[in-house]
Amino acid sequence: MTYKITNKCIACDLCVPVCPTGAITIIDGQRSIDSKLCNGCNDTIYTVPQCIAGCPTCDGCVKAHKDYWECWFDTYKKCVAKLTNKDNYWEKWFACYSQKYSQELEKKRSSKVA
Repeated sequence: MTYKITNKCIACDLCVPVCPTGAITIIDGQRSIDSKLCNGCNDTIYTVPQCIAGCPTCDGCVKAHKDYWECWFDTYKKCVAKLTNKDNYWEKWFACYSQKYSQELEKKRSSKVA
């Protein structure tokens, strides 16, 4: 699967030196990935595509989908993953919040006693 650089790219050029195939080029200030050279960092020592790993933006570099349905299913999988992890997120948030709240209550109690 090849990747492409989107309009969310901030032109930091962190992806250029880390690309193992040299697929990322800069022409007239526009960054692009050559789909013939990009192999998604498969068959390399890397476990994730280096353009994505080095990108400081959320969606500066994304998969280049071949067709509509491939894009649709990837978006669907991302949404389902977010929804299923949401409960875990709120449980962690509540545990942290309740711990901080109990610490603040304990501080107030100790200041009243003293």
